[in-house]
Amino acid sequence: MFPASVFKLNNGLTLIHQEIPTTPVVVADVWVRAGAKLEPEPWFGMAHFLEHMIFKGTATLPAGLFDQKIENWGGVTNAATSHDYAHYSLTTAALHLEDTLPYLGELLLNAAIPDDEFIRERDVVLEEIRQAHDNPDWIGFHALIASVYQHYPYGRSVLGSEQELMQQSPEIMRCFHRTHYQPENMTVVIVGGIAEESALKLVSRTFVDFAERCCDCPQTKEVAKPVIAGIRRQELDLPRLEQARLLMAWIGPGVEQLNSCYGLDLLSVLLAEGRTSRLVRDLREEQQLVQGICSHFSLQGDSSLFTITAWLDPANVERVESLICLHLNNLIFNGISKQELIRCQRLLCNDFAFSTETPNQLAGLYGYYNTIAQAELAVTYPSQIQSYSAKQLQELVQEYLSPNHYAVTVVKPC
Repeated sequence: MFPASVFKLNNGLTLIHQEIPTTPVVVADVWVRAGAKLEPEPWFGMAHFLEHMIFKGTATLPAGLFDQKIENWGGVTNAATSHDYAHYSLTTAALHLEDTLPYLGELLLNAAIPDDEFIRERDVVLEEIRQAHDNPDWIGFHALIASVYQHYPYGRSVLGSEQELMQQSPEIMRCFHRTHYQPENMTVVIVGGIAEESALKLVSRTFVDFAERCCDCPQTKEVAKPVIAGIRRQELDLPRLEQARLLMAWIGPGVEQLNSCYGLDLLSVLLAEGRTSRLVRDLREEQQLVQGICSHFSLQGDSSLFTITAWLDPANVERVESLICLHLNNLIFNGISKQELIRCQRLLCNDFAFSTETPNQLAGLYGYYNTIAQAELAVTYPSQIQSYSAKQLQELVQEYLSPNHYAVTVVKPC
């Protein structure tokens, strides 16, 4: 049973509320379907840049005043952008929510995006891009997803590029904002020490005067879902690098096949989480061919990503890639044991329990699921994980983790 209440306001905005009477804290999360995948060409990087500019004030709220007010009341704010969403979070004492949330609402609904602040903040984002390009793990991963997704939006960096940002203007950012920061694209999540009636009244008062919708924003181009045929390989040589990186990726389903996504979570744990997982035990503990190895399944709205990453000596790259493919073949033909399945289910269910203990965690979970799918699905995760059989996991490997169809990026010292 879903423990929170879900309301659809008259303007189309969704409110999710859960009271936790024992805590004096309240978390207010605002999730907006305004991620990087909605950026029309050539506005790439716009969603993330806009996240920065949201905090630069409105016609009635000078830049910096929001931060000052939140700090004075002992609150904390944060923000993030992905391909699927933009996310804004406010944590404060319950008695101060009525004083602070209206400021966040004003910024989100009526961002002024001043010309002078736009120029200054663009330099901040450009520096963020330059720092990312100094990180070999970031370079390797983004080269990998560009190879996997190619022309699909998930293949672009959320940050955009220096060239793309220099082509943008305050006018087109205001257009992007007024197009996507509209009530039907927003989910507000309130979790903590505030009663339902109070939360509903506060959100209804705060998220009401949205900016006039822009009708001139270009549409994103329709692009076919990505498919990897054969082995898609690339190699990068980077200076000042001591260890090589081996990155392998497979395309998974989106949220329309959520149960399959949960199974791929289990396979990620099976392969490379913990010393007894197959790849860690074989390649790191026993053969000592890698310094580290991990596997990760990244759930995305349209087309998810399954990755295996190893840090290793350049001389071992080819052998390790071959051994990973042998492990996948073994899973395809021999499946997994009941004991392995139980271990993976226990780890994931424990992780879920540990990640739903605080108001921040709960607000994030509900908002994320409601943005890419449906909030109520958030709490079905443990039962879905427990329902998997060894045979079903074997079938998932056969369908999604072929050793003959994947993308691989190797990053080596030059």
